[in-house]
Amino acid sequence: MDSSIFLLLAQDALTNGAIYILLAMATILIFGVTRITFLPQGEFVSYGALTLATLQMGKVPGTVWLVLVLGVVAAIMEAFRLQRAGLSREIPVAVVKTLIPPLVVSGIGYVCAPLNLNLGLQVLLTIMIVTMLGPLVYRVAFRPIADASILNLLIAAVAVHFALVGLGLLFFGAEGVRTPAFSEAQINLGVLTITGQSIWIYVTSIAFIGLLAYFFGRTMYGKALRAVAFNRNGARLVGISPSLAGTLAFALAALIGCLSGILIGPITTIYYDSGFLIGLKGFVSAIVGGMASYPLAAGGALLVGFSESFSSFWLSAYKDVVVFTMIIPVLLWLSLRSVHFEEEE
Repeated sequence: MDSSIFLLLAQDALTNGAIYILLAMATILIFGVTRITFLPQGEFVSYGALTLATLQMGKVPGTVWLVLVLGVVAAIMEAFRLQRAGLSREIPVAVVKTLIPPLVVSGIGYVCAPLNLNLGLQVLLTIMIVTMLGPLVYRVAFRPIADASILNLLIAAVAVHFALVGLGLLFFGAEGVRTPAFSEAQINLGVLTITGQSIWIYVTSIAFIGLLAYFFGRTMYGKALRAVAFNRNGARLVGISPSLAGTLAFALAALIGCLSGILIGPITTIYYDSGFLIGLKGFVSAIVGGMASYPLAAGGALLVGFSESFSSFWLSAYKDVVVFTMIIPVLLWLSLRSVHFEEEE
């Protein structure tokens, strides 16, 4: 391997690592707030790219109908919950509040999809549609079992993954797509050619990390999420709703996943099931951070990116094996340095 190949592989590693950082942060956020190991995080990635590609063709994406159906199901579940609690008078208001956001989003998506909007407006429309899926998935699949064990929540997450993958095949078909690049510019630095899309990925990732840092450190809702992640019962005692925190966490995770899919859509072909491997690599990055530390997870994401890039040069057929094998020593180290729950008792 000469220096030119090394630089090209490093550039590819940084590009992938920037995406894995965002996904790792979303995974840690959901786990910290809701205790859910959210394996379907990658589905938001594929849905983001595929929804944008469908809008590019002037068609109504299937995610619009998914938002509508999940909104109706969530409203029905909310009505049953209030009826069992003896609060029948609150049902009409609760149903309206639950239905209005998905109805508005799905209506805007249905009306605007055939209009052949410019790329910027299509990106905003895609973000709005896919981000709405996050709170709805939490409300329908996880909120009713929010107090279940971590294992049961993981099983529910696996079920949601299979459901979203199947729906992705139904909505978008088996063909892969690529979305238009945000910029066709190219910067030549010796043997390296940095594309405008790569610059978009770097800048967007850094900006989004900065915004998340500000959100968690300076805003009331961000501090509330940190409180729920630190002590769920204590947060409830001081008036912070874990359900509202879970809804907000899933909305942020869906936004991060959708944004990641839009960013990588122009540089790689996305299929209906592509999100699984992408999401798993973000999960590996989160594992390196102990599912708790954002800086360590960012370092783990870069490690995953470099491992994937350089193993594709030497062991292209086993690059995913190399990445996922990294979990073993990390989990071994975490198990050795932590105290077992029964020993703490």
